[in-house]
Amino acid sequence: MTGLVMFCAALAMLVVGYPVAFTFGSVSIFFGIIAAVVYLQGDLSPALIAGEFFQMFSMMPFRIYAIMKNTILMAVPLFIFMGILLQRSDLAERLLEAMGSLFGRVRGGLAVSTVLVGTLLAASTGVVGASVVAMGVISLPVMLKYGYSKRLATGTICASGTLGQIIPPSIVLIILGDVFQQPVGDLFRAAVGPGLILVGCYITYILIISVIHRRVAPAMPIDEDLTRRQSLARALFAIVPPLTLIVMVLGSIFGGIATPTESAAVGCVGAVVLAALYRKLSWQVVEESALETVKITAMVFAILIGATAFSMVFVYTGADYLVEDMLTNLPGQKWTFLILSMLVIMALGFFIDFIEISYIVVPILLPIADIIGINPLWFAILIAMNLQTSFLTPPFGFSLFYLKGVCPPEVQTVDLYRGVIPFITIQVIVLCSIVIFPDFYGFH
Repeated sequence: MTGLVMFCAALAMLVVGYPVAFTFGSVSIFFGIIAAVVYLQGDLSPALIAGEFFQMFSMMPFRIYAIMKNTILMAVPLFIFMGILLQRSDLAERLLEAMGSLFGRVRGGLAVSTVLVGTLLAASTGVVGASVVAMGVISLPVMLKYGYSKRLATGTICASGTLGQIIPPSIVLIILGDVFQQPVGDLFRAAVGPGLILVGCYITYILIISVIHRRVAPAMPIDEDLTRRQSLARALFAIVPPLTLIVMVLGSIFGGIATPTESAAVGCVGAVVLAALYRKLSWQVVEESALETVKITAMVFAILIGATAFSMVFVYTGADYLVEDMLTNLPGQKWTFLILSMLVIMALGFFIDFIEISYIVVPILLPIADIIGINPLWFAILIAMNLQTSFLTPPFGFSLFYLKGVCPPEVQTVDLYRGVIPFITIQVIVLCSIVIFPDFYGFH
């Protein structure tokens, strides 16, 4: 039971706000000593305890070296740099203005534009926080100005901003590829269908609610200064460059021309070219983007090293066998396991980040999924979709915090909470459809 107590202690420390990497490291050391004492049947000889403790962590240097050599994880800093550089190039602003001119004339058009921009940002930057903040600063005031419901406006922005969790190139999918030991390209390919269906469901909901309740999303007045052809040309100039970058990055992966790491490098070069095209490229922008990339990447790898130490102690205590025995003997095996694991991940997503869940919870569930015979690609996409939902769930959804930080004073927190509920419902419905109809999504 030492491993299970250790797991609960780590969760408690994360919930109260301790830094993630230090939480995993300190909990591992503390419970490693306890596990050594338990193994020695209460013998408190310092030499014996130290010997058992060091034996427990004897493989740690090799694990760290393996992490450093992991070519899959090399894509993480590259995609992060690409996303941050594009975000600093005012890509979101250009896309929102262009889409607004095209779709703003229909009911719900601004909200539809926001979803489409969120999709393009997800496929080009993949940075959830940056996408939500950018659309909150640019799109929210415009929607409120033209009489959009606060709930629909905020819910649309939060939901659209989190599409970067499921639409490639997603950092979540890269991390899950490493955990599942599956080709990242296969995960990217498998995520495209569910991601686009989710986008289609968002747009359908917005159009339906705009027709039923005509006041929640009125049409935008027509700009007489721009003809339809001028609006289209302006939109194409904003959309074609990032779309070309998306095709280069994802097309090279899906076509087998490049690995995800190689295509991420191509994406970085493309982001620099786009920044130059938009006249936003400067040494200061590159330096700030690189510095931010180093900070985020260091955080990810520090969490990974802490999680490695945590898993070594967890396995040493035998807790993995206890969990495996409990979950493999559930009634209904496969379906009960899937429902239970999805509920656990969703509940944990209320409180902790997707990186911790990916490196701590998923490795516990993965061996059981293998025993039961669950398709690893299918299971990985279910987890990715579930983790995306956790970004929206009140009261601790990260997207809600991002948007609240840039909201006008008249938008209350309760508006955000109520606004995301329909979109959470849509995500859960799509998640259930992937569970019930895996063949429709190409999982066999």
